[in-house]
Amino acid sequence: MCKEKSRILAQLGDPVGNRRFHRWILGGAAALSLLSVVTTFANTARTTDVYLPAQSILVQVSQPAPTTSSNDGLHFSREERIRPGDTISSIVRRLGIDDSKAEAFLRTDTVARTLQSKLKAGQMVSARFDERGELHTLQFPIPGSDRAVNIERNGSELKARESDLSLETRTLTRVGTIRSSLFAAADEIDLPDSVAIQLAEIFGGEIDFHTDLRRGDRFVVVYESLAYSGREVKPGRVLAAEFDNAGTTYQAIWYDGQPGSGGYYTPEGRSLKKAFLRSPLEFSRVSSGFSMRLHPIHGDWRAHKGVDYAAPIGTSVRATADGHVEFLGQQRGYGNFIILRHHDRYSTAYGHLNSFASGIRQGSRVAQGDVIGYVGRTGWATGPHLHYEFRIANVHQDPLSVALPINHALSGYGLDDFRLTAQPMLTRFEMMNGIKTAKLD
Repeated sequence: MCKEKSRILAQLGDPVGNRRFHRWILGGAAALSLLSVVTTFANTARTTDVYLPAQSILVQVSQPAPTTSSNDGLHFSREERIRPGDTISSIVRRLGIDDSKAEAFLRTDTVARTLQSKLKAGQMVSARFDERGELHTLQFPIPGSDRAVNIERNGSELKARESDLSLETRTLTRVGTIRSSLFAAADEIDLPDSVAIQLAEIFGGEIDFHTDLRRGDRFVVVYESLAYSGREVKPGRVLAAEFDNAGTTYQAIWYDGQPGSGGYYTPEGRSLKKAFLRSPLEFSRVSSGFSMRLHPIHGDWRAHKGVDYAAPIGTSVRATADGHVEFLGQQRGYGNFIILRHHDRYSTAYGHLNSFASGIRQGSRVAQGDVIGYVGRTGWATGPHLHYEFRIANVHQDPLSVALPINHALSGYGLDDFRLTAQPMLTRFEMMNGIKTAKLD
C-alpha cells in the first residue's frame, strides 16, 4: 500500500507522467459531462411539463406614427370578391364599412344604385374608410367594360360617377381542340366568346364554321387581354391565329402598317380578307345544301340553287360583300327578298326574311358585314331559315365551294415590315405545337 502511494506521488512529480495523468482526469470528466447531458436530455424528453422560471423584461420601444391622410385621421383600404347572392349592403358590411349615410346613398343615388344590377360573382370591389367605418371612397369595376363606378366623399357629401379604368395590356396564348363546336372548344380553355367570334371572322373566307369543322381540328390563338390590378377586364384584339382544319393549316397575323388600315395576312403577306364572306350568318347549321332535293311544299324534285341556314327568327343577316341593293321586296316563294349587286359579275340573294334592316332600301350602298335583314319564314318556307344564293354572271354557284376572289397582297417595304411583326407570332405557333406534340408523345 505504501509502495502504491509512493508510485502515484512519483508520477505526480514527474512532468510527463503528470501530463498523462491530467489527460486521463480531463477525459474522464468529459465523459461524465457527456453522460450527464445525455441523461438530462433523456429525462427532459420524457418530461411532459418543464417548469422554467418566468422573468419580466421591460424595454422602451418607439412606435412608428400611423399612416394618416392629410387632414382627417387614419384610413383603411380593403378589397372584397363578390359572392353569389351578394347585395350592396352585404358587400359594404363585409368590407368593414359602418356608415348608414353611405348605405342610404348607394340605395338612392341614380348612378350608385345601378351597381346592384351589375353585381357579378368573382368581381372585385375596393373601398377606403376611416377608423369609425365611415366610407371615403369605393370603386366598382363594371363587368365586361373598361369603366368603373366611383363613390367619393367630399366633406360630408357623397358623389357617384363613372370613370375609365387605367388598364394594362397583356398578351395571352390559348390552344384548343374541336370536339363538337368552336364555342364548346373555347369553353374548355376559358377563351372568351368574343375571341372565338373573331377567330371565326378571321378565317371566315377560308373555313365555313357551319359545315367545315371536323372533330380533332385544332387552333392556336394569340390575343390581347386588358387587365386592371392583375385581373382580366375584357379581351382585346386577336394578334395571330392558326387553325388546322381537316388537315389543312391556316395562319393569320394582324398587321397595321398604317393606323386605321390594319388587317390579317398569311405569313407570305397575302390578305385574308376575302371580297366575300363564306357565310351570311355568324353561327348556325345548314339545313339544306346546294343540290337536287324534294321540295318541302310542292313535293317534287327541284334544283336547290342556294344554301338554307336554319336559325331563329330575328337572327341578323349580313351582306357577304360590298355592293348596292339591286332589289328589295316580295318575290314569289322567296318571301321578303334582297338581291345585292357586287363588283364585276357577282351578285348575292337573301330570301325568306322576316324583315329588312332599318335604312336599307333599293339602291342603298352596303359594306361587307352590314346587317341587311333578319331571318324569318316568309314565302315558301316550312320553318325559320335564310335562303342564300351566290351568282356569277347570273349563274347560280354553290356558296360553300365556289372559289372566292381575294384582296391585295403586301409588297416592297410593307412586306418587309410585316415579316418583322409576323416572325415572333410564327415562333409562338411552333412553341405551342411543340408542347402539344410532347404531350401526345
